[in-house]
Amino acid sequence: MRAGFQYFPDNFMWSQGMMIVIEMARWGGSAMSEVDRVGRRLKDRVGDNEAWGIEWEKEALRIEAMGDAAKKDGCILSAAGHYLRAATYYFVGERFVALGPKKTELYQSCLRCFRAGIKDRYPNIERAEVPYVHQGKATTLPAWFMKAPVSGPAPTVCFFDGLDSTKELSILFGGVELALRGIHTLAIDGPGQGEALRLQDIPSRPDYEVPGTAAYEYLASRRDVDPGRVAIMAYSMGGYYAPRVAAFEKRFAACIAWGGHYDYHATWVTRRKILESGGNRVSAPHFQLPWVMGMPDMDSAMKKCEAYKLEGVVSRITCPFLVTHGAEDSISPVANAQLLYDAVGSQTKTLKVFTAEEGGAEHCQGDNRFLGATYVADWIAANL
Repeated sequence: MRAGFQYFPDNFMWSQGMMIVIEMARWGGSAMSEVDRVGRRLKDRVGDNEAWGIEWEKEALRIEAMGDAAKKDGCILSAAGHYLRAATYYFVGERFVALGPKKTELYQSCLRCFRAGIKDRYPNIERAEVPYVHQGKATTLPAWFMKAPVSGPAPTVCFFDGLDSTKELSILFGGVELALRGIHTLAIDGPGQGEALRLQDIPSRPDYEVPGTAAYEYLASRRDVDPGRVAIMAYSMGGYYAPRVAAFEKRFAACIAWGGHYDYHATWVTRRKILESGGNRVSAPHFQLPWVMGMPDMDSAMKKCEAYKLEGVVSRITCPFLVTHGAEDSISPVANAQLLYDAVGSQTKTLKVFTAEEGGAEHCQGDNRFLGATYVADWIAANL
């Protein structure tokens, strides 16, 4: 059986995009009727990525206008809720839009609405800038820090994204459950991710321990963080990033791969065949990997991707380790998680595979994000 609901049964990429939005409802990031409103307008244009961007922007503008009206009426909390939903809609609309000014505009609109939404809806989220050096020049990696309702230095999770997500989503679906358990979260756009890629032109790098170390040192400098209880976590493609960081940056006290990878290049060999044969059972459009890698075309992106392998690396990991995976993950087969788990050197390690019967069996629990978020948060609370 297929684990996840397919809004567009003949287009996996679009269906996954719809599920990303739907699953944000729990944290105030969407409303099903609004999502369906867009979906119905797209039913006759499935696969037209320009139409996808246009219709999601229309809905985002409508909801943002509702926020403006509520704010004018003095209904600050209602306005904030509208802005949060608009932020999600702007981002998901940007997701498949080709590189260019419109893509940048949509993401900037996402940031604008997200800032307006968290100001009153999530006042425990603050902007953070992590010092980082890119091409020999000092800059910062953008992040959101969600404070847990605790006093004194507390355990903290450093949470990187994957191939095509961003910190505006991950701080909510990852951070809220952790905060309820007394754990702070730093959701950060690292090289090749979110704002760092879109507005700063910082591409991915295989030695992710470099931004990982930068993030750790930022967190260790904060008075509200216990530097001895900081975990590294990453999502989707981040199933390569987080283990790589933990293998070389030993100050992290735990590691979570939310979706497992072992040989990311091999994964993309398969994906490329699907894309070039006209298939759509992939999560991202053809331009995504070269863009993330900072390369001019797919051939050069694939060449760079050859360095994204964990064989001979993760045996160095000694901290408690968790890898979660969906049994019916169509993007990264569950065998990747098993290979990663088997190779990790930690004595304390856990492999959690979500089945179709329990839910969460799709990629990174895209069919039930809450199950993934609560399992991860419970494991961190017990092991950090």
